[in-house]
Amino acid sequence: MTDHRQRPRRRGQGELEGLVLSALRAADGSASAGWVQERLGGGLAYTTVITILTRLLAKGLVTRERVGRAFVWTPASDHAGLAAHRMRKVLDGESDRQAVLASFVTALGPDDERLLRELLERPEGEGD
Repeated sequence: MTDHRQRPRRRGQGELEGLVLSALRAADGSASAGWVQERLGGGLAYTTVITILTRLLAKGLVTRERVGRAFVWTPASDHAGLAAHRMRKVLDGESDRQAVLASFVTALGPDDERLLRELLERPEGEGD
């Protein structure tokens, strides 16, 4: 006899990290792993939340501070910073950076290309 019960959907790579980061961004300041676990719901184990937070810490995407016997966690950047981090990670994984950047720039629409040109022409540190 075959078991026809449906298995829970397996999350895509990085999906859980994104959910944890979103939960942290929704916090009013720093948050504990327990708070993140509660916020995410769905029966996610506390140890899983700690593992994800530790991975995010290693990637520089969150910071942590000891409060009493536990840590509280804070996102190191906003959505734009996270997207930029992902873009850099992809770029760093390629051997021909020039080809990747050229392909990216040529695929931009006119408004995005104009915006990129404006950003590149700004003096360093301006607009940060």
